[in-house]
Amino acid sequence: MADNFFGLTDTGRVRDNNEDAFIAQPIGNGRYILACVIDGVGGYAGGEVAAAITRQSILDDFTTVPGDWVAQMRRAFITANQKVYAEKLQVREYDSMACVLTMAVVDVENNLFHYAHVGDTRLYLLRDDTLVKVTKDHSFVGFLEDTGRLTEEAAMNHPKRNEINKAIGFGGEINTQEEYIETGQSPFLPGDMLLLCSDGLSDLVNKSEMTAILRANRSLAEKCTKLVAAANAKGGKDNITVVLVCNDKAPLLQEATRPAEVVKKNEEPPAAAAPIIPPVKETGTTPKSKPRSQPKPKSSRGIITILSLLCLAFLGTTLYLLWQNVQNEQTQKKSDQPAPDPQQIKLQQAINTFTGDTLYLADTTYAQPIRLTSMLRIDRDSLYIKAPGNILLTGDSTYSEPAIRLSAQCRYIVLDNLTLEGFQVGISAPNSALHLKNVRFRNCQVPVQTQFLFSDNQYVNGPLPVTLFRTDSVPVVSSKVVKKK
Repeated sequence: MADNFFGLTDTGRVRDNNEDAFIAQPIGNGRYILACVIDGVGGYAGGEVAAAITRQSILDDFTTVPGDWVAQMRRAFITANQKVYAEKLQVREYDSMACVLTMAVVDVENNLFHYAHVGDTRLYLLRDDTLVKVTKDHSFVGFLEDTGRLTEEAAMNHPKRNEINKAIGFGGEINTQEEYIETGQSPFLPGDMLLLCSDGLSDLVNKSEMTAILRANRSLAEKCTKLVAAANAKGGKDNITVVLVCNDKAPLLQEATRPAEVVKKNEEPPAAAAPIIPPVKETGTTPKSKPRSQPKPKSSRGIITILSLLCLAFLGTTLYLLWQNVQNEQTQKKSDQPAPDPQQIKLQQAINTFTGDTLYLADTTYAQPIRLTSMLRIDRDSLYIKAPGNILLTGDSTYSEPAIRLSAQCRYIVLDNLTLEGFQVGISAPNSALHLKNVRFRNCQVPVQTQFLFSDNQYVNGPLPVTLFRTDSVPVVSSKVVKKK
């Protein structure tokens, strides 16, 4: 089984020490392969210590085969987080240390792999000469790349590409937030290959270059060496770590069989002969006389015409009265509708004209409360709206529209530290574009209304996504953002 996996780490061309670590070894009496890439954060000794603590903690947690691999991986991440965080509290020099990691447990016998991930290390799957990125980078730039807002080249050159918002050692969030650890499983078919790597490789070598190296007819050790050399050839600005796992079983190819041909008969069966109808003989009987014609009734056309005209006149009068009533109601509604709140106009203009990533709403700019007379609309694909204070949006009893509506083009909208009060519908959002943080709903009949948008006349498959919203009596502390380099 040793030919199925290989790992390699390199300091690179710029750094003096290596803060990366990896695991590539069989477990469970050789039936499974444990692969892991760990990237230390915190500079020199700190990052190196965090990576070493995490590596040993994971090895200690996988001495036996669990019944549920994904659950065991989550427990291993939580245990490692506790150990790194405890070390930070004891040693002052390590107060900024943490690490990010990606782990995979491969069951080659059953053609399956499980994975867990936190941070910006990566897991790729090579299948049929196509390299697919499995994990998501837990950073804003990584999100922009994963959702197609940034090209791979633009993300690799972005000045904030190394700022992460999730890591092992940040604190207790990993224990309380179900979505903090990304997990999953996937088929691992004969001929498939997994690549786990640190950002020292993915920040410098693009997917097409990785694919060319992985597709070459070389051993796994040679491929790892080529990947490290490619990153060093482009500057080697960071530590470089790669782990490869291959399902080297022969692909199952089934021989295509031609369907049996249907032999047609040369001759069609003769059509049934039409029955011969004998001619009818004439008889000498006298034909019957024609019946006498009945007198024609008097015409009622004039009466029908008069009734039709009366009906048309009645219908026209009714329609006119209905139209006049509708006009009066609309005029009354316009006269009763309150004037727009200047703060709402200011907030809507700020949303429409803002060009950055995060829009801050200051208490001094937006006084309490902001009274809505129409919907706040968000038409951007991504935006983070954050209120350092507690901004209150309120509606009166006559307002029936949602307070905030996200358009169909929205794909990632974060609302942070807002309060919505007195709305029939708080927020209307398409698909899974909405992310809430410390948002409160008071007296809202429907806090969040979600529409799922599909292409017309297409088959739709799959369950509804699991809702990751949760409630609490106290606000959640904002996630840390750490610059790795």
